[in-house]
Amino acid sequence: MQLKQDFFEQLEGFYSQVYPLPISQPHWLVWSDDAAALIGLTKPTDELLMQMSGNHQMPGASYYAQVYSGHQFGGYSPRLGDGRSIILGEAFNGQDAHPQAWDIALKGAGPTPYSRHGDGRAVMRSAVREFLASEALAALSVPTTRALAVIGSDLPVWRESQETAAITVRLAKSHIRFGHFEYFCHSEQGSKDKLIQLLNFTIAQHYPHLSQDYHGYKAWFTQVVKDTAVLIGHWQAVGFAHGVLNTDNMSVLGDSFDFGPFAFLDTFKEDFICNHSDPEGRYAFGQQPGIGLWNLQRLAQALTPVIESDDLVAALNTYQAELVKQYLLLMRAKMGLSITEQIANSAEQDKQDLDLIGRFCGVMQHNMLDYTNTFRAFGNLDVNSAKSNIADEIIDRPTFDAWYKDYQQRVGQVTDIEAWQGARNSVNPKYILRNYLAQEAIVAAEDGDNGKLVELHRLLTQPYAEQEHMSHYAQRPPQWGQGLIMSCSS
Repeated sequence: MQLKQDFFEQLEGFYSQVYPLPISQPHWLVWSDDAAALIGLTKPTDELLMQMSGNHQMPGASYYAQVYSGHQFGGYSPRLGDGRSIILGEAFNGQDAHPQAWDIALKGAGPTPYSRHGDGRAVMRSAVREFLASEALAALSVPTTRALAVIGSDLPVWRESQETAAITVRLAKSHIRFGHFEYFCHSEQGSKDKLIQLLNFTIAQHYPHLSQDYHGYKAWFTQVVKDTAVLIGHWQAVGFAHGVLNTDNMSVLGDSFDFGPFAFLDTFKEDFICNHSDPEGRYAFGQQPGIGLWNLQRLAQALTPVIESDDLVAALNTYQAELVKQYLLLMRAKMGLSITEQIANSAEQDKQDLDLIGRFCGVMQHNMLDYTNTFRAFGNLDVNSAKSNIADEIIDRPTFDAWYKDYQQRVGQVTDIEAWQGARNSVNPKYILRNYLAQEAIVAAEDGDNGKLVELHRLLTQPYAEQEHMSHYAQRPPQWGQGLIMSCSS
């Protein structure tokens, strides 16, 4: 692993330098080999543990917390920043010819100038949940930040009760958020110069094919709109609810970012709320597409000193089409709705398929079906037969039968049913990160046993494989684990 310091060296005034506070008795709770390979690490060592727990300094690290603002639950907060996260620098795999740089951040490493009277610590439950969410989404091919490891300790911290501190070692291609641009537009004098400086840096680092001028700025914002739409299309298709889509939790690269009260759907509910701080459902599962656009509009507002309003509006107007395109791409694959040359790019076919998908979601909701297990059942479906295994848990059979008849007509005759079923199993996961599974792993880890956590992480790295002796992980939640709602501190 090698470190560079482009953000630290080129954007003075966009951060505060701050050093982590050590945690006592650090130990590795869980480690991701896949994430480690991204930055050229092979195994967790004792020295790396001491460095990432704040006990030893890491060679070449700069240690800083970024400043930004953001809209939180619809209201503007003028000064936020990294309240419990300290970035070491940008790491990369020195063995790759064209390496991707990843910020290394220690989340839970102690107070920063932006902690707002907090202790800057993360508790074990929130650290574990962030780790599992990051790596589970990556295995599902959903754009996301990554998590290298969770470091446990015996350091006591107080929330509703006494807990122990932990650090998530997060990897991100960038920590630049919508909120960065909001801060330097609304909260800083000379905002246009700062915005241009940040834009030029972002383009140079992540969009080198774009020019650092007005034409490039327009193209960049259009790409941000597209990447955000693609991300939310992934979320809606896989059944993921983020839970707290404030603009400071939105990455300009379109990666899933900052995991708090997230949830993967168990029983399908369009209006599912996973955050107990969101009683009105602003960030409910079905609201995510609209919130994505709302957040992009706030970013556009912040860019008005640099980009003309007409050009910003033109870019925003591409959002819905990009979202629908991505959602249809994924849902057609999940349901086996093939696209031929004759119907490709057909607005009428898109409309019909959206209606067919929407009707099926209505069937799932009305019959209280499990989202992941229902789609996995397509891998055992003989679509040529009038009898459907998906109907086994259906109560309202007439509505389902009418839908299934239309579905069969859309799919058509399948000549190689085994191959068709295999294709469905390759895109419909058997295993997802259900909240009750995360909670069981957290409780065990809090009792000193990280075996469940390690096993769950390993399981989630291969979500489409059958994995012998692991089928109990695919079961619907027990009664105590149904509809778990989390807090923003997870």
